[in-house]
Amino acid sequence: MDIIFGRNRKEQLEPVRAKVTGKIPAWLQGTLLRNGPGMHTVGESRYNHWFDGLALLHSFTIRDGEVYYRSKYLRSDTYNANIEANRIVVSEFGTMAYPDPCKNIFSKAFSYLSHTIPDFTDNCLINIMKCGEDFYATSETNYIRKINPQTLETLEKVDYRKYVAVNLATSHPHYDEAGNVLNMGTSIVEKGKTKYVIFKIPATVPEGKKQGKSPWKHTEVFCSIPSRSLLSPSYYHSFGVTENYVIFLEQPFRLDILKMATAYIRRMSWASCLAFHREEKTYIHIIDQRTRHPVQTKFYTDAMVVFHHVNAYEEDGCIVFDVIAYEDNSLYQLFYLANLNQDFKENSRLTSVPTLRRFAVPLHVDKNAGVGSNLIKVASTTATALKEEDGQVYCQPEFLYQGLELPRVNYAHNGKQYRYVFAAGVQWSPIPTKIIKYDILTKSSLKWREDDCWPAEPLFVPAPGAKDEDDGVILSAIVSTDPQKLPFLLILDAKSFTELARASVDVDMHMDLHGLFITDMDWDTKKQAASEEQQDRASDCHGAPLT
Repeated sequence: MDIIFGRNRKEQLEPVRAKVTGKIPAWLQGTLLRNGPGMHTVGESRYNHWFDGLALLHSFTIRDGEVYYRSKYLRSDTYNANIEANRIVVSEFGTMAYPDPCKNIFSKAFSYLSHTIPDFTDNCLINIMKCGEDFYATSETNYIRKINPQTLETLEKVDYRKYVAVNLATSHPHYDEAGNVLNMGTSIVEKGKTKYVIFKIPATVPEGKKQGKSPWKHTEVFCSIPSRSLLSPSYYHSFGVTENYVIFLEQPFRLDILKMATAYIRRMSWASCLAFHREEKTYIHIIDQRTRHPVQTKFYTDAMVVFHHVNAYEEDGCIVFDVIAYEDNSLYQLFYLANLNQDFKENSRLTSVPTLRRFAVPLHVDKNAGVGSNLIKVASTTATALKEEDGQVYCQPEFLYQGLELPRVNYAHNGKQYRYVFAAGVQWSPIPTKIIKYDILTKSSLKWREDDCWPAEPLFVPAPGAKDEDDGVILSAIVSTDPQKLPFLLILDAKSFTELARASVDVDMHMDLHGLFITDMDWDTKKQAASEEQQDRASDCHGAPLT
């Protein structure tokens, strides 16, 4: 598996035309923009974990049945510092970088102190976020990097902390119909408190506010949830939303702040400060978006680890939410590069298979309901919520499907009732071997797979004027361990899951993590906004807009 995970990838700075077989739908016009780790060694130094690798952006631009590919490393401060030193000098979550051994004792002491509350990396390798008319490479630290989605050029660095007090933030924000961004982050021991902060970034500067300023300056804290532990906040990778509520899982997969503060001097990585406490509960927090306050009832379920929420919606006085859950934290452990070698099959066996689980949470608890009674009356799920003597509610899920990860849905149904999950198929190995369409209503599935092919997260793109939830295509970047098979962009009919086309490229393509599709309409809007901004500036300078 070193051919996929351990080897550094070459950039493809200039667009290269793909060889297309099959027929791309005429309506499919735009760019698939993806992000993931691409460089795992710098000089003689090597990262420990696959999620530590330097971010490599790549894109497939689809125009009139033709496809063009390009890739470029994110020129983060981390990338530039490492390349200049010809070794890893900036710490990542699974790899701690150390000062030059030639430094004197005072320099070393300063380095240790500076890592007590670490200034995290800006190696933004996980996802792409759209904010207003701009696009950002993101990770789970307080830094994101603005990028040019056409040229993949790296632009300015944004520090969340300038706008909201968070040290960590998810790479899976949600967007409302106006394009406003809703995200979550963790504020570590800020003014003596550790809390989970939900915040909102407007797509545009609100009316009545001074125009010309960045929407970032109008970021607002939506709600804060105190951590159950001051020094051991929960790790989370995503969260769920419905039309009126936010769902946050405070799981017993926790980050030990005291260990993190001393990790540098102990010569340990920050990842070593994460621990799963299987004897503890997973707490389900429900936040009302209208009042911006948590629902008072305490909901919980058994210990589990969730990286990806799938979707959530409201039905008959309940919130129904779907997640991909594990029984433990083995997924993260298996992506250490030492395990992704020739002994991959022996080293990389999950101790729990990712399972699509459906939970149901009652929004109003009947005070007259008996202890032990099931508060869920929704006919569409067998999930239960049992009232306990102390007023808490114990939620037990319905198990829908085993072997899914990297789930996506038709985003028009995000936060609403939906039917289909598009995901990568995995079993005892964490590496996807197929693409799956799961029908929640019929409990049936369709699959695509091909020998020696390893698909990335499948992304759904709706057809113009689509009426059915699955009317559109699935896009996935595919790499292969067969040296005779070029990497390619796969295009599936989302209804039938039959292959419509593939675009093969003779490039050194990497396996990525997440991304998004930018339609030509998005480009037109961005161009129009840029033109209007240019006119506004001209008006400010000369008293009248340019003509």
